[in-house]
Amino acid sequence: MDTARSYMPKYPKLSSKDVEKILMKYGFELVSQKGSHRQFKGIVRGRKRRVTVLADRKSFHPKTLKSMIRQSGLTEEEFFTSGKK
Repeated sequence: MDTARSYMPKYPKLSSKDVEKILMKYGFELVSQKGSHRQFKGIVRGRKRRVTVLADRKSFHPKTLKSMIRQSGLTEEEFFTSGKK
């Protein structure tokens, strides 16, 4: 088995509401919604960012979560530590 292909990072299970709270904590604002896709805009490290979050999800596939993190411009550490209280 090719370990490079099968490696999938272990992310905590986050719901849509969890992801939205994390984004809002970093100053993102909901700017648009079409169907179940919500668009959040924000500025991270001086760059404009737009993140698409699927509404009403109990959890996300790791690749989907990784894509939202990449879109946000945050590091994985910033993203996941901001959600913990």
